[in-house]
Amino acid sequence: MSTGYILILAVLLLGGVIATVGDRLGSRVGKARLSLFNLRPRKTATLVTILTGTVIAASTLGILFATSEYLRTGIFELDSLQRTLRRIRGDLHNAQAQKNQAEAELARAQAGRASAQKQLADSQQQLAEADRAVRTAIAERSRAQAETARAEAELIRTQSQLRAEINQLEVEKNQLIAQKEGEVKEKERQVQKLEAQQTFLAREIQELELERQGLRQGNVAVQRGQVLASALVRVPSTIAAKQVVDQLLNEANRTAIRLARPGTNGQIIQITNPEVEQLINRINDGKDYVVRIFSAANYLIGETPIQVFADAVPNRSIFLAGDVVAATSIDPSRMTDEQIQQRINLLIAAANFRARSLGILTDSVEIGRIQDLITFITQLKQHNQMVELKAVASEVTYVAGPLKVELIAVRDGQVLFRTTTPSTGTVN
Repeated sequence: MSTGYILILAVLLLGGVIATVGDRLGSRVGKARLSLFNLRPRKTATLVTILTGTVIAASTLGILFATSEYLRTGIFELDSLQRTLRRIRGDLHNAQAQKNQAEAELARAQAGRASAQKQLADSQQQLAEADRAVRTAIAERSRAQAETARAEAELIRTQSQLRAEINQLEVEKNQLIAQKEGEVKEKERQVQKLEAQQTFLAREIQELELERQGLRQGNVAVQRGQVLASALVRVPSTIAAKQVVDQLLNEANRTAIRLARPGTNGQIIQITNPEVEQLINRINDGKDYVVRIFSAANYLIGETPIQVFADAVPNRSIFLAGDVVAATSIDPSRMTDEQIQQRINLLIAAANFRARSLGILTDSVEIGRIQDLITFITQLKQHNQMVELKAVASEVTYVAGPLKVELIAVRDGQVLFRTTTPSTGTVN
């Protein structure tokens, strides 16, 4: 059973109960002849009946109002609802008009939809073509960016190399400038030295001319700078050094007598005591020295006394076995025998000059057996290509000398033939 039916049934039951109660109450009031508000009993009964009906109506309305929200709204808000309804109907009318207008516009839009769809299809096709073009452009851009990155890396690498080369060139330029400045200063010193040497040589030429005239006449017995005595010594003490110096001076005196006053005796050379003491102090350290006694000037036969001076040079090694002393190139196929011999003589002279410039005291270069040299020249003449000739030290050479060399022929770093086979050392 629904709620409405229950409500109606409850109202009917309540009305019946209240009417019954009112009726009995009215009857009792009438029988009792009660009076309310100074009214007559009959009117009092009538008033009770009226109040009972009022209670019934009020109870009915109270129940209805309490149980039905729609009833309360309809009773108390009816005017407001009617106004709202009228407004809603107006809005509905407007909405209907707008709907009709929208439907008209929709019809027009649907009419243009086909054209728009066609345009959309064309646009989609154009978009697809543009997308392909964009993808192609992106691919080209990616390749271009890769090429640009490689080019930038190469440029950075090139710039780094150029900067390094520029720095190296700057360093070399500074070094070259410093070297040139040093060379200029060295040239200036050499010019000054050469000017002094020129003056000295002019005097030497005059003296040599006098010597030449004396030699022509056969009167000069001892020449200036002539070695009268020499020895390779090693002395561990001052006493031993004094004995060695005395022996060398005695030998020099004998040589001078033999040259200037043959057949006589006595002391004809002179040297100062300070020079002797200096020489003794120089060689008394137990090291090897080459000691020589020189003539201080030119002396004629019979001329005395003969002034001498001494020199002591440490006997250090100048060349090791296998060291190249001098070198030249030669093409035997384009040279005569005389030219080949001249080139070999030039090589030996260059070796001798270098030996003297480095301090070797002997004024000669020993090549070895003459047969080895002849065999070497014969092999050289038979060769028909350019070769390099080298004069190589055959053993360790000291200041005291002599310088012993062997000749070798080399091409492309390989030794073709040589005068002798060295016992030690390699070609450097």
